[in-house]
This record gives sequence, C-alpha cells and structure tokens, in this order.
Amino acid sequence: MKKVKSYGSWKSPITADKVASGKVGLSEIKLGSNSVYWLETRPGEDGRTVLVTIDEAGNTRDVTPEGFNVRNRVHEYGGGSYEIGDEAIYFSNFEDQRVYRLDFGRKPGPISPEASLRYADYVKDGARSRLISVCEDHTGEGEAENYLASLDVTGSGSHTVLSRGHDFYAAPRISPSGDRLAWITWDHPRMPWDGTSLHVGELNGKGKIENEKVVAGGEAESVIVPKWNDTGLLYFVSDRSDWWNIYRWNGNRVSPVTERRAEFGGPGWQFGLSTFDFSGQGEIVYTYTEHGRWFLGKKALDSGESETYDLDYTQIASLKAAGDRVFFLGGGPQSPSSVVEFSRRTKKVRSLKTSTSFEIEESYISIPDSIKFESDTGEAHGFFYRPKNGKFRGPESEKPPLLVISHGGPTSSTRDTLSHKIQFWTTRGFAVLDVNYRGSTGFGRDYREKLKGNWGLVDVEDCANGALYLAENDEVDRDRLIIRGGSAGGYTTLASLAFTDVFRAGASYYGVSDPVKLTESTHKFESRYLDGLIGPYPEAKKKYEDRSPIKHQEDITSPVIFFQGEEDRVVPPSQAEDMYRSLVNRGIPTAYLLFEGEQHGFRKEKNIRRALEAELFFYAKINGFDLVDDVERVSIENIENAGPNQ
Repeated sequence: MKKVKSYGSWKSPITADKVASGKVGLSEIKLGSNSVYWLETRPGEDGRTVLVTIDEAGNTRDVTPEGFNVRNRVHEYGGGSYEIGDEAIYFSNFEDQRVYRLDFGRKPGPISPEASLRYADYVKDGARSRLISVCEDHTGEGEAENYLASLDVTGSGSHTVLSRGHDFYAAPRISPSGDRLAWITWDHPRMPWDGTSLHVGELNGKGKIENEKVVAGGEAESVIVPKWNDTGLLYFVSDRSDWWNIYRWNGNRVSPVTERRAEFGGPGWQFGLSTFDFSGQGEIVYTYTEHGRWFLGKKALDSGESETYDLDYTQIASLKAAGDRVFFLGGGPQSPSSVVEFSRRTKKVRSLKTSTSFEIEESYISIPDSIKFESDTGEAHGFFYRPKNGKFRGPESEKPPLLVISHGGPTSSTRDTLSHKIQFWTTRGFAVLDVNYRGSTGFGRDYREKLKGNWGLVDVEDCANGALYLAENDEVDRDRLIIRGGSAGGYTTLASLAFTDVFRAGASYYGVSDPVKLTESTHKFESRYLDGLIGPYPEAKKKYEDRSPIKHQEDITSPVIFFQGEEDRVVPPSQAEDMYRSLVNRGIPTAYLLFEGEQHGFRKEKNIRRALEAELFFYAKINGFDLVDDVERVSIENIENAGPNQ
C-alpha cells in the first residue's frame, strides 16, 4: 500500500546527486572503417567532452587523452567538432580553439594557426591532404568574420580561405570523386531556419572553388543537411513545402525524395546535424518527426518503396548507416538517451552507451501524454507528466502543484526522452508540463513562424493556457502553478511572471530579462535573431520595451530564483543581476546563484546538483512543502527563516 502524503513532499530515490553524477551528454556519432565514434560530455570531469569509440568486439575506450576537450565555440553553440580520417582523427580543443591531429597511438598536435580562429564542421579532402571547415575569425575588430577555410593536415599551420562574403557558412561536403564541394550560407538578419542557400562549386587542380552556383534555397527556404551519395548525387533537406523534407539535385534539377507532413530535419543551432544517410544498398535511411515524436524509416531510391521501423525510441538523432546497420542517438519515455545500433535485417537493437548509469524502477517512471490545447490565438502542444512514486500517493482532497517547463531556443523543441531531471520532480509529487509552444520546431514552418514578431506574446500565452487547461480539467492545483526555463525559456518564464497572473513562482536559468541588452551584447550568430522574433532595433524599440520583463519589473509579484553562469557570453550575468536587484528592492522573495566557470548551460556535476537542490529548496519555502531532502540552504532575500524546512 502506498503512503498518503501531500504532493511535493514525497521521498524520492532520484536525488540531485544521482541526476548529476553518472550522467554524460552524448552527441555526434560518426563511423570509421571498423569502429563507431561519439562524443561524451562528462559533468564529473568538469564538463569535459571526450571522443569515445567502440570496436567490433564491443570494447569501448577514450580516443582523446586527458587534457583535451573536444568542443568548439563557433556560433558559441559549436557542434561538428571532429572528423575521422583514414590515417588520423581531427578535432577542436576547447581551451585554445585550435584544431588538433591525432594519429593513432600518438599524442595530438595542432594543425591550425595560433590565433583567434575557431573551426567547426570538418570534411576531409584526402586527395589534397587538407581539412575543409567553417572558420569563425576573431582576429579583426568588431563582428567576427565567417568563411570556408582549408587546413593542411601535415601540420604546416597553413590556413587558406576558400569562400567568403556571406555572414554565415555551414556544412561543407565534398563529393565522392573529390571534384565538387557543397556548402550552405545565409546572411543577417536571417537565421538558418529562416532562409539559407545551398551552393555547389567545382574544385580545380589547386583545390580552389570555381563555377560556383546556388542550387536550392533562398530568403524564405531553409535548406539543411547536404550530403552526397556514392554516385555523386546531392541530397538535402528543405522546407519549401512548409515541412523539412528530403530532396535530390541531379546536376540539373531538384526533385523530392520524401513528401510527408513531417519534419526530416531540425533547427541548425549546432553544426553536424545528420537526419539521413545512405546504406550503400540503394536505399536512403532517415528519421522524421510527427507531433513531437521521431520515427526511423527507409526508402529504396529506385523503386520508391518505403518502410517505417517499429522501434521503442520516440527520439532519434545523429543518424548514420552502414549496410543493414543503423546507428543513432535514441531515447524514449522509458529509456534515456543512448548510442544505439539497429540491425534492419534482424530487427535487433543494441545499446552501445547509455547517457546515465542510474536506472529508475518502472513504478517511479511517469510516462507523458502528448497533449494539444487551445491558447488565446491558436493551438499549442506539450508533454504532460503526472506525479508518480512507487511508495507515495497524494490525498484525495488535494491536487498536485504543476511545474511548467518553457524550452530554450526559442526556435527549438522539447522531447519525451526519459529525463531524470523531470522524474526528479514527478517522483516528489509535482506534475510537469513540458510545452512545445508556437514557434517550436517539428510541426512545420507555419507553426514555427507563429513566433515571428510575437516572442513574449504567443509563447507566454501557450505556457499560461497550458497550465490553466490542466487546472480546469482537475489535473493540477490552480493555486500552485510554477514556471521554469533556461535561456530563451528563461525569458518566457520572466515574461510569464510579468505579463500574466497565472504562476505562483518561477525559476530562470541564464534567462533574458532585457531583450534590448541582448541585441547589444550577444554574439554574432544571434545578434540579429530578435529582428525576426520581435522586430528590428531600434525601429521596434517600443515593442522591445513592451515585452521586456525588466521594464515591467513592478508587475512581477511572484518569487523568482535565478541561476547564472559567470562566463556566459550568450546571456551575460548582468541580465539576471539587474532583475534580481529589482525584485530585492521591491521586497519580493528572490534568490540568485552565480556559478564560477560555467557558460551558457551548466556542465559541471557539482553545479548541476547544486542548482537542482536549490530550486527544490526554493519551491519548498515558497509553497510551504515539507522538504524531506537534506539539501544545502539557499539565501532567499525578503523571506524569513530561510533554513532547511524539514
């Protein structure tokens, strides 16, 4: 029999320590001749990212040695941080942002100049002994310059510009014959999900680009993921039909490969996106999303016959194929993110690496419902998790508190992969609504563009109305609605507290409080992002002021806790500090935690643990929950007796 205890006060086996420790971030699968590679970001090693491989015998090992961190800062979000060659591996090292060559059995050595240059999204040009990549050049004054560059892999330090003139570059991909190069560009004020151009150029005997032309894309068409097949045809993903689908360019014209009301791609926040690949057997293998959940399928390129595989994974990314075998990052409501091998012949699945060593008993796992609800001016989506604990249940007379999560981006999405952070809350008696507000990806271009000019409006509407929808259906307690979010989700959190009276409290992780300051201080990649989300500045100055939480600080009367990385360049600490001081001066209960050595998103185990415990402590104090966890106290301004509430 389960014990009856108030929601929010259940004892949970999912501690903050277990959430933070034993967990790694998994990304960027690549295939070598006889091995599979991926990146592991390890909070237990202060967020260091390590290149890992597994051989045919199932043995895993670290490829990059201690002292190296495989991560680049191009666009600040990185991605595309390594390449596998026949004779060596090439990777970005975070500390100095130089490119290193790692010959098997030897110590890595730099091959890029010692200068303020950052590199990403590599492709090996074996015929010319060079690496082609995107370069972000910070050697000049003002805004960084982006271009395509090549690096001599022999270690001479030679750095040659191949193409320049656009604000942004991505995805250089060389044809199998080595005589053509494809790449993507876009310019301010567009973001890569707004409009990009796919270029193809010939490589002459000296490796220079000639006869360049644009084969797809434009100001209102987002082209992503270019990839050559073995016969020299160029495939890519485009949203020209309103949905990101796969297309093929045969040298003369573009034709569709898939035609579904589904998304075969996602937003280019990071380099190295891979949503389809070629099996080498005349088939294209792909992943696509419908209604927030992902599927794996294939299509024969000659007959057009297609198949969708029946897998337990609802989230699939970083897809690579080799014959009958498919490798991807997969997760689902009952399984955390893992490096997965799937045999299309036997239909067997093998997990090569799981993101966490901590397993949750089934009786504690809350499986979400995919919900749709009406908002003020349209329909929105989300994943709803009910409280669940193998040993506790709530009183019949009580409804649970609701924690609304506003994802970052805002051009991004939330997924239903088993999240220990979400289960941390549901096993304590919280309900959770993870909102895919209008503007989220995965629902077509029209849904994505609902946020254009409307940031701070429709995302706020959707978070508030999602919470009210659940309250009106007797799922949650109307008087205990909480909202939390990180980065752009932090902005939506603060805007929701300023412009609605729905939420009792909030937590902002490195969130934007002043959009004007964001336009003045953020990095190049996002420096014109708000042109589309709100409007050009200063022409749209009044809109910025109307939607700025710091300008409407007097309207925030609910308690807020702030979490901030000291070295954050995307959203500098001043944003959180200004809002924090405002709340302190007006007598609103508030707390502020600044984490040394952290940037935009926390990577260190001790800081992940501390932030989660502090957030729980804050909610317990504000809502009067019995705090059964033994956690470090938080200094909360304007509240009495801020000691452990046990």
